[in-house]
Amino acid sequence: MDTLSYKTVSANKATVRKEWVLVDATDVVLGRLASRVALILRGKTKPNYTPHVDCGDNVVIINAEKVRLTGKKLTDKVYVRHTGYPGGQRFTTPNELLKRKPLAVVEEAIRGMLPKNRLGAQLFRNLHVYAGSEHKQEAQKPKQININELL
Repeated sequence: MDTLSYKTVSANKATVRKEWVLVDATDVVLGRLASRVALILRGKTKPNYTPHVDCGDNVVIINAEKVRLTGKKLTDKVYVRHTGYPGGQRFTTPNELLKRKPLAVVEEAIRGMLPKNRLGAQLFRNLHVYAGSEHKQEAQKPKQININELL
């Protein structure tokens, strides 16, 4: 019996082929956008996925301020952060955050769906979010995908 025919192939940094993907966030539900982009960043849409290696694609998201939140999440959802000082807990809603930092809502949703370790931080660096339709990654010729047809 040929034992080489059924060996598991594990990807490493040298064998991974990373591509550039462009996603338009106009009128896309935030949670669906975040979960599918996290899958692309992690590399789970590729056949050579390896859990401990950055084998995902680089993702460019445009029109991040036009993302949609369903129900009463614009006013009822609460983001919590801490300044580091006693009594330094600060609260904000997505409505306030979209006015101040339109990219933060999308970035936080995606960051929450990535691993909470060094690999997750490395994967998050492959994400580029822009408020308008212009982006700086045109030289990489990103392939535009429809996020609703991904799964």
